[in-house]
Amino acid sequence: MTDTPETPLKRTPLHAAHLCAGARMVPFGGWEMPVQYTGVKAEHDAVRTRAGVFDVSHMGEFRVTGPDAEAFLQRVTTNDVTKLKPGRAQYNWLPNESGGLVDDIYVYRVGPEEFLLVVNAANIAKDWAHLQRYASGFDVRLSDESDRWGLLAVQGPQAETLLQPHTDVDLSAKKKNAYFPATLLGFGVWLARTGYTGEDGFEVFVRAEEAEALWEALLALGLTPAGLGARDTLRLEAGFPLYGHEFAEDLHPLASSYTWVVKDKDHVGRAGMQAAPPVRLIGLALERVPVREGYPVLLGNERIGHVTSGTSSPTLGHPIAMALVRADAADAEAYAVEVRGKTHPARRVALPFYKRA
Repeated sequence: MTDTPETPLKRTPLHAAHLCAGARMVPFGGWEMPVQYTGVKAEHDAVRTRAGVFDVSHMGEFRVTGPDAEAFLQRVTTNDVTKLKPGRAQYNWLPNESGGLVDDIYVYRVGPEEFLLVVNAANIAKDWAHLQRYASGFDVRLSDESDRWGLLAVQGPQAETLLQPHTDVDLSAKKKNAYFPATLLGFGVWLARTGYTGEDGFEVFVRAEEAEALWEALLALGLTPAGLGARDTLRLEAGFPLYGHEFAEDLHPLASSYTWVVKDKDHVGRAGMQAAPPVRLIGLALERVPVREGYPVLLGNERIGHVTSGTSSPTLGHPIAMALVRADAADAEAYAVEVRGKTHPARRVALPFYKRA
């Protein structure tokens, strides 16, 4: 019997820059990514109080064009794509026929017959196959541009102030979910006022071959490089779901608080989402002991669910978690989480845990 060689991890265009910055690299969704530079808490705090920059070039980008581009996306997503005007972006879901999620994505409308989709890195191949499957019968063209783009996320309350002197666009005039071309630090880019941290900021689409030079220029402005560790604590404080944790192919997406993403239209997963979700996603706050994915959630002595994501919140100063629990047990005030055979009290709190002023 011979060993099967492992698939080599992919690398973003900034891999060398991360090593030079002293990043600790880890496998993530098939990619070698920086988990931290100076430390998760320092990077987290920099984004909450000033501004940081993340390399999210591992995300996938698909372009959808043609006379039926809107109709096609209206069919394969749950949100209402017809509401998108050129220059606007929208959080959306790719449902499967059973009512679970193939992925959660962002849709950017470039023009009347042109859209850009940003998909999760680990789901690029799966999402591409799913879209190809449903494209038959639509006058639409799909192209995978994932290798063409570098994607940097500048996030934090000072993001606009730091970037404004170095771009040709009035950033104060751009509202949340705006998507527009710009020159930034001498580079031709597309900017989106979107992000995954709960803070203001801009995601920067730049040609892959120019990504490292732009990254260095952004660091020279005083932006703090931030890794996956801080990205996870920030998104969890903001109550943002993570695919593979709060969403999956076999999880009813309406168990979450994101029911607004599903509009009354004829989408692929409509029939599968008709039944009420058997579980609900709740927020939990604990006093001292951090909890992790998979830890049992108890009501009394009965196991009624499990933790999907957990961390010790740098901003709030105590552990927090999201958990999927039985729908009939989702309105209690007090629960417990089992950690290595011991139970620790947890109280239900509203999501998000943190919301910027």
